[in-house]
Amino acid sequence: MSESKLEIVVKCDVSGTEEAVRESLTAMEVPGVDVRIIQSGVGQVSKSDVLMAETGSRLVVGFNVDVMPRMEQHIKEHGVEIRLYDTIYHLTEDLRRICEQMVAKPPEETVIGQAEVIATFKSKQKSQIIGCEIREGVIQVGKHFRIITAMGPAYFGKIGSLQIENNSVKSGKAGQQVGIGLEDWNKASVGDLVECYEIVAPARGPWKPKSGIYRKYS
Repeated sequence: MSESKLEIVVKCDVSGTEEAVRESLTAMEVPGVDVRIIQSGVGQVSKSDVLMAETGSRLVVGFNVDVMPRMEQHIKEHGVEIRLYDTIYHLTEDLRRICEQMVAKPPEETVIGQAEVIATFKSKQKSQIIGCEIREGVIQVGKHFRIITAMGPAYFGKIGSLQIENNSVKSGKAGQQVGIGLEDWNKASVGDLVECYEIVAPARGPWKPKSGIYRKYS
């Protein structure tokens, strides 16, 4: 998986602190995110800094500096966020939090329905049809499901079809009895638990600047 990039402009009061800030940011490691300083310098944040930030992540961080007068409208027009600090610790911790929000997150699973197997039937394909009574939530066609036996999860699949009596349906709710076809498994037993669930892969959170000037002083 490719890394996300956070490309920033840095402005500091003197060359000594500029070097210290650069070293702190270079040493900061957040797996999955590449922090790049595309420009750094000494002095107040200027229009040229804003224009340079536009070529990167639209973020300027300043240490012990302010923004040149009458810049607010220019900053908003270019969609750039200026963050100003008076401690290096707060600067680096803020950027670390931004980076951590950009890291790809593992898929999340949400159980939307549970049912109990109350009968099993052989299908023409030598697999099984399981008759289930829905205990909670909903069971839906197209969703992931698993069968949990006394030994733990034993089968995983997607619900291809669902029947209530002799009718094909898209979903069933608590209190209803449904039939679910198993395409490649025939070892379900009465009393097994069926869980229907959704898998959501959270998108990596891109850096979204809030246009304006934000002073984060201690």
